[in-house]
Amino acid sequence: MTQLPKKYVSIFLKKTSGLTLIESMIGIAIFTLLASIVYQTFFTISKQSAANLENTTLSYIASQYLEYTRNLPYASIGTIQGNPEGNLPDQNNPSIQTISGRTYNIYYEVTYIDDPADGTILLGTDLAPNDYKQVKLKVVNNTTSKVTTFITNVVQSGLENLTNGGALSISVIDAVGQPVPNATIRITNATENMDLTRLSNSSGKWIEVGIPNGSNSYHIEVTKTGYSSDKTYPITLANPNPVKPDATISNGQITAITFAIDKVSNLTFNTIDQSCAGIPNVGLGIRGEKIIGTNPNILKFDNSYTSNSSGQIALSNIEWDNYTTALAGNSYMIYGSSPIQETNLFPNTNQTFNLILGAKTANSLLVLVKDGLTGNPIEGASVELQNGDLGIDETRITGGSLWSQQYWDSGPGQDSWLNIHKYFTDDGNINTTDIPLAIRLTNNGSQVLATSGYLVSSTFDTGSTGTTYTTINWQPTSQDPEAIVKFQIATNNDNTTWNFVGPDGTSGSYYTTPNASIDIHHNNQRYIRYKAFISTTNINKNPVLTSVGINYISGCFTPGQVIFPGISESEEYSITVSANGYQGKTISPISIENYQTIEITLDLL
Repeated sequence: MTQLPKKYVSIFLKKTSGLTLIESMIGIAIFTLLASIVYQTFFTISKQSAANLENTTLSYIASQYLEYTRNLPYASIGTIQGNPEGNLPDQNNPSIQTISGRTYNIYYEVTYIDDPADGTILLGTDLAPNDYKQVKLKVVNNTTSKVTTFITNVVQSGLENLTNGGALSISVIDAVGQPVPNATIRITNATENMDLTRLSNSSGKWIEVGIPNGSNSYHIEVTKTGYSSDKTYPITLANPNPVKPDATISNGQITAITFAIDKVSNLTFNTIDQSCAGIPNVGLGIRGEKIIGTNPNILKFDNSYTSNSSGQIALSNIEWDNYTTALAGNSYMIYGSSPIQETNLFPNTNQTFNLILGAKTANSLLVLVKDGLTGNPIEGASVELQNGDLGIDETRITGGSLWSQQYWDSGPGQDSWLNIHKYFTDDGNINTTDIPLAIRLTNNGSQVLATSGYLVSSTFDTGSTGTTYTTINWQPTSQDPEAIVKFQIATNNDNTTWNFVGPDGTSGSYYTTPNASIDIHHNNQRYIRYKAFISTTNINKNPVLTSVGINYISGCFTPGQVIFPGISESEEYSITVSANGYQGKTISPISIENYQTIEITLDLL
């Protein structure tokens, strides 16, 4: 290769150096632009998701309330203080419903309509101008004050030229109230030996005219390939009060019924532990929110399943709805979920619901912290649980997970934390089997036989090298002044190297106060062990350690939630919640018995 003269080499190097600075500036500008685009995209998706949920809720309300109106006798369709008069709620006397954490005021406006098809009173060509009633259903979102209006017409009895038999008017809509064309409508009546199949038109409608009288005798089913289904229900002992009963047809009258169907979705439930590993053979009850009968409520979807070997329950081709879960069995309890509490399944989507499980304790409290305006979970909120009588004062941070151990009675010899009653090793001076179960120094019943001892836990796998450790806590939070409890922590990514250190990152320091912040050098380490040191200066005073908990944040986070497992039953608890940018809140007294959940909302400053 030809060698450049030195002067050209010098010029070349100088130009290269200049270009590097420019390229850096360009790179920063591009990065800033891309970051802005990502943020805007995330904001748009979040906003659209919230809008979809609101539309689905409004459609559900409209379907229920308009259907109720259509099933009323014509003379009864009116409002409490309106014209025409009736028993429907009006603006001054609204019906109130709370759905998915949002409260709605629901009321009607009913007016007579003078249809020009048979003349009008203004032209003097119609002496009976109250041809039919127009019903406006108004739904007010009390959070946003937005008013959404739905309109339907109700025709009185006495259809012109229809003296023998009645008419059945069917409307098919989707989850947001839009018409569904080409839906299959099957109308059956065993008494009349009738079995009709029809298709909804481009407006999602079908009218069947001239069908014989029958009281709750017309069964209707609406289906479409790739869609959910909807139908009427017979009055039975199992469902004595159907929301949508089999239709009644009367001479000269129109019976109008609306059916809601939409594209089906897939929903996968993952039953996982706090390190994100799947838990098999977990019994789970899964139920929707839609009802098909009342007094008592009968749910449209209410089934039981068992997780497979990977800890999954996969539901295919199911209907849009709000789904909640309930554990079956006594081995586990819910430490948190993602998304929070329930999953709002939209049409034509694939969604996942993670259920984080842990060992079941006699008494526990799951706290959910939400924004009071939006209902969204608040991350990084501080939740302090106190009980002066029991000496409990624990603080946890929402959005994280908890590794908690309350039992050590199965003894040492376990390397990885699988059996919640076992640990790795001790120095021989530890007693873990005396009742009530706890960690103590060996004793002869009244006096300790060794004045100090230690216990090393099994290895806990957080499931991610991106783990952040926040606090360590233990119970009881205080000891006799002559009894001492303290801890050190070791973390790594090789599951082999264990160097126990205290809060300053050295082997000479110890965590001596519950709810102490864990040294940041442990962050980004996947595996963790704790080492508990107990000692006494009085052979008649034996330290007692009943539980240990380490808070951390990793891939299996529980948005806006914290769990307090293994606490004592009491009616004198208090909870104080605080978060940056929000007004703090204290709730007291709180009674805790068995497994309980409490939802706390915070308002912006």
